Amino acid sequence: MKACGVSLATAAAAFGDEEKKMAAGKESGESKEGSCSLTAEEREALGGLDSRLFGFVSLHEDGARTKTLLGKAVRCYESLILKAEGKVESDFFCQLGHFNLLLEDYPKALSAYQRYYSLQTDYWKNAAFLYGLGLVYFYYNAFHWAIKAFQEVLYVDPSFCRAKEIHLRLGLMFKVNTDYESSLKHFQLALMDCNPCTLSSVEIQFHIAHLYETQRKYHSAKEAYEQLLQTENLPAKVKAIVLQQLGWMHHNVDLLGDRASKESYAIQYLQKSLEADPNSGQSWYFLGRCYSSIGKVQDAFISYRQSIDKSEASADTWCSIGVLYQQQNQPMDALQAYICAVQLDHGHAAAWMDLGTLYESCNQPQDAIKCYLNATRSKSCSNTSTLAGRIKYLQAQLCNLPQGSLQNKTKLLPSIEEAWSLPIPAELTSRQGAMNTAQQAYKAHHPNTEPVLGLSQIPLSQQSLPVHMITSSQVDGPSSPAKKKRTSSPTKHLEQLRANRDNLNEAQKRTLEQLESQFVLMQQQNLLSLPHNCANLTSSTEEPWRKQLSNSTQGLHKGQSSHLAGPNDEHPSFSTGPAQYLQAASTAIQKQAGLRTLPSHSVTQGAALNHLSSHIPTSGGQQGITFTKESKLSGNRSLVPETSRHVEDTPNGCAGVKGLSNHVQQLVAEPVCSPKHGDSTSPNVQISDNPQISALLIGKANDIGGREACDKVNHFHPTICTKTNNSVASSPSSVISTATPSPKSTEQTATHSVPSLNSPHSRLYTVNGESLENSKSSIKAELAIISQKPGTHIIPSMSVSICSSSAEVLKACRNLGKNGLSNSHILLDKCPPPRPPTSPYPPLPKDKLNPPTPSIYLENKRDAFFPPLHQFCTNPKNPVTVIRGLAGALKLDLGLFSTKTLVEANNEHTVEVRTQLLQPADENWDPTGTKKIWRCESNRSHTTIAKYAQYQASSFQESLREENEKRTQHKEYSDTESLSSDSSGRRRKGPFKTIKFGTNIDLSDDKKWKLQLHELTKLPAFVRVVSAGNLLSHLGHTVLGMNTVQLYMKVPGSRTPGHQENNNFCSVNINIGPGDCEWFVVPEDYWGVLNDFCEKNNLNFLMSSWWPNLEDLYEANVPVYRFIQRPGDLVWINAGTVHWVQAVGWCNNIAWNVGPLTACQYKLAVERYEWNKLQSVKSVVPMVHLSWNMARNIKVSDPKLFEMIKYCLLKILKQCQTLREALITAGKEVIWHGRTNDEPAHYCSICEVEVFDLLFVTNESNSQKTYIVHCQDCARKTSGTLDNFVVLEQYKMEDLIQVYDQFTLVSEFNMLLHCHHPLDIMP
Repeated sequence: MKACGVSLATAAAAFGDEEKKMAAGKESGESKEGSCSLTAEEREALGGLDSRLFGFVSLHEDGARTKTLLGKAVRCYESLILKAEGKVESDFFCQLGHFNLLLEDYPKALSAYQRYYSLQTDYWKNAAFLYGLGLVYFYYNAFHWAIKAFQEVLYVDPSFCRAKEIHLRLGLMFKVNTDYESSLKHFQLALMDCNPCTLSSVEIQFHIAHLYETQRKYHSAKEAYEQLLQTENLPAKVKAIVLQQLGWMHHNVDLLGDRASKESYAIQYLQKSLEADPNSGQSWYFLGRCYSSIGKVQDAFISYRQSIDKSEASADTWCSIGVLYQQQNQPMDALQAYICAVQLDHGHAAAWMDLGTLYESCNQPQDAIKCYLNATRSKSCSNTSTLAGRIKYLQAQLCNLPQGSLQNKTKLLPSIEEAWSLPIPAELTSRQGAMNTAQQAYKAHHPNTEPVLGLSQIPLSQQSLPVHMITSSQVDGPSSPAKKKRTSSPTKHLEQLRANRDNLNEAQKRTLEQLESQFVLMQQQNLLSLPHNCANLTSSTEEPWRKQLSNSTQGLHKGQSSHLAGPNDEHPSFSTGPAQYLQAASTAIQKQAGLRTLPSHSVTQGAALNHLSSHIPTSGGQQGITFTKESKLSGNRSLVPETSRHVEDTPNGCAGVKGLSNHVQQLVAEPVCSPKHGDSTSPNVQISDNPQISALLIGKANDIGGREACDKVNHFHPTICTKTNNSVASSPSSVISTATPSPKSTEQTATHSVPSLNSPHSRLYTVNGESLENSKSSIKAELAIISQKPGTHIIPSMSVSICSSSAEVLKACRNLGKNGLSNSHILLDKCPPPRPPTSPYPPLPKDKLNPPTPSIYLENKRDAFFPPLHQFCTNPKNPVTVIRGLAGALKLDLGLFSTKTLVEANNEHTVEVRTQLLQPADENWDPTGTKKIWRCESNRSHTTIAKYAQYQASSFQESLREENEKRTQHKEYSDTESLSSDSSGRRRKGPFKTIKFGTNIDLSDDKKWKLQLHELTKLPAFVRVVSAGNLLSHLGHTVLGMNTVQLYMKVPGSRTPGHQENNNFCSVNINIGPGDCEWFVVPEDYWGVLNDFCEKNNLNFLMSSWWPNLEDLYEANVPVYRFIQRPGDLVWINAGTVHWVQAVGWCNNIAWNVGPLTACQYKLAVERYEWNKLQSVKSVVPMVHLSWNMARNIKVSDPKLFEMIKYCLLKILKQCQTLREALITAGKEVIWHGRTNDEPAHYCSICEVEVFDLLFVTNESNSQKTYIVHCQDCARKTSGTLDNFVVLEQYKMEDLIQVYDQFTLVSEFNMLLHCHHPLDIMP
């Protein structure tokens, strides 16, 4: 594999040959060819330049020569590609992408990478390509694709030299996506890596601390922040933002002490923060909030003014100023402040609510209604129902007023429409417009001078911007509110005239015009020019972390919450406070006009845009693309897509550290082409100065209409036009990889189409010798795609096969070393990294989406042990089987698992409790009951069996009481109530009752639960906890809940969220009763579709809690089995089946996992093992360890299963021998350690991958015999020369060789001769 990118030597030689061939037939007068040639020295210098150097190579001052060389190389490559009409090796495009990336020419880099992807069959083996592509996606805020690219880099090459940088960026992106668990893991992985990185260790530590704060783990956050302050030589910017966070936390969080002490600490921290960074507008704003909360109005005004001076464009600051003015009974000043706030952030719910309250207090209900309506339309509005009630009340008041009374009434304030043109808001708007224009003009002439998001930033201009209150309140002048009020009196006449503008006579109108002119002149004298790179900080009560980032530098600095409605209570929302430290990544979901978007030619080429997905994202996904209206630049017009990301609202802050070298900015959180604010445009991006180069880099061009193209781009997938075969492979040697075919594992036809670069009449270029005109009809109205055909089954690309003996394997491994491929994954060498499956094609008709659940009714014991029952359950065509009447047929004593018996047996046994909301089984609403969601969160705690039994009983008694009360009510009243609740339920649910679910109760101790476990031996062998035919019985150690029994104690509404079983093993679930459970089941083939839905809803399919929306599944043509499990019923969940369960009544359930000895089970387990590795999730079942134990213990007659196990052994044997030889060559001693009986498999303590045979243990833990295990890659990242590690060997090579050689395929006849199958034995 090409782990370090494309070797330039081959490309350079080819370049020279091609150039000579091109020049041979040309006239000698053509001299351009010579000007584009590269010397041998230049080629050698370019040979070491690829994406790995991004951010680590300076292109300024001493790096100017490198920049010149890269520019020359790009021109030469483009010239060659043009002359060859695109018929060049794919490596040229990869190297061209690297060069453009290093030059920070992202559109060209993306185009070249896309072309390489389309031409290179095994592109996934090139880690440098994947890394470069990930960096480009990261730059464009296409986090969905950047995450996939970076994950694949770590999968194909765990020792990649920029792994630390990847972990950092993954941490930031997962933080933005609110996947905090994944974010924390990647930050910690970055922190332990000793290699260089964009951010320093203290900056990464800050992110970890802020992550705790974002999760509302305030004590952990406070401890982490304070520990960070103890760091020696802490940079001033980091110190300032840490102190800012601590100050804001003390102001906001009640858990940190009483109010007086909290505010005192908050002010102290913020003052210290300003000592470290006096130019932080955010710290000044927070300080103003603190002063305001303790009644120091004058100090608050001064702080707010300082905040405006540092960063005028903060809606929160203007809103806070408005609140103070309203408290000081200065409505006109308050009005202008609120208008400034909503001008800067049209969706600022708090400002709209406060403005509505202001109008209401001035007896202007019509304007108040308009403001409240605007507040309800904001995504950040958290009390929509209260506002709706207020709006209805005001509307009722208006209806009762005498006709004409409002028109005759003198208004104290201008109407909301008039307020937008008041001097201060108008002046702010004009300055903002001028600033944006200047920025755009500057960027147009300096395309590669985006703001660098680092700690060493150019501070904001020290020029001060007088806030709007200067003319009326004079903050620096009088100190008392009374004096302030007098100071504002000269403007009273102007305000009164404006308020009665419609009723003025001619003389009064002339007076008003004169006063307004004088007022504007006075404003202009007071106003100083704004720096063109002023920040645009906005926030909302619900989304405090969504702040717009300054182009210059608010430093480490995150969005705060804004005010709750009401002028008399400036109560802060429950926010985590500031920190835009690396705001680029953490707030990539903001409202910013000049956002960075994927260029149209790159997006619509599509093949690389989302080449890493294996299925079509549905509408409204995590990343939507909408086309703006045509814009003109450099004489070219094109449809340029704007990329927007939608993240579920959260009340948590999300800080960022400005430090990444490809300066990611935030995207918009609302539609780009909002009709409310006018169409937004983005500059055109051309791949090359030469349009022919553009066409050749893109592929085949084609005209596409705006909206149609938009829809196709939004749903693009490389395989959308391909019928996918998801059946089990016919060739056993590759059955493992059949669900994840290579995008180009067989010969295929690549078809490219893009929006015209010169619409409406595009030029037709020639690509690979073919006129676009000739192929236009075949690709008419089709978006750019790369057709993917299901790959034929691939033979391992090794010099040895599973037919080779161990001696041949070891011989092939000698002096092999690492070849760029991962030393840990066990899929076939030629298979790309695992990906979710596409939705089966053709889609099912709508009448097949609610299939009947396969059910077997048992009458006696013989039925339970009838062999076809086992075959029916394990048939992959049956995702679920319900075995009815099992307990009665086998005379199982289910009373042994009743709550009463459990209390008598072990009343102090630990129970994990999940606190949940009681909801209908087929719906899942947010806590407010306003919208259906997928997220299904629950709080975790612990209790005992006795205490939960008491809760279970009291819940039942309470339900009986409620039922009796309902029966006593009048029937008509009940009917009316039920009808009204039904009709309103369609609009709104809730409030929801809180329930507690007792889960994951461990019954593995055969001493405590002897009677219960013995009773389960009555079951048929294929569903027993322990059985020779159960793969999990061959692990050799306990995996709680998998090869042991777990108990669940439920009340109605208890939910087990959607999931697949660990490593896709089958599961057995028996309902003890007395109540029922309702199950929802989706076949394994559709888990990719559910994974898509989880990603769209910012959920981690493997780790998050989610409850599918059945309407979404129906629209996506996903079949759902739905059935009731009654007491005594056994539910068999087949391998890989997705399911979720809700209790209908009060009941207990017992469950465990089993692994049938089938090729399908092993294949799905290995695929999930590899998928977990790609997703950085620990596999509960150690498949390598299990495979070796299977080879020792089991005789296999199924050729498919045998070849998969044998291949796994082959891969691991090769890896062990290669690593062992590498260590010996490096002079590292391998110490024999061995294994004890029942010793569990080992996992890396850092990255949690399984570690087999050779364990890397720190010297300290080895001496203490704690044996903290590391994998080779994490050990080398911690200590490059492994000086701090000892290597322990658990298996002798001779033992592994013997197991490998003795594991052979056994004929079924021989198996029948020598042994009985355990499934045929009656108990």
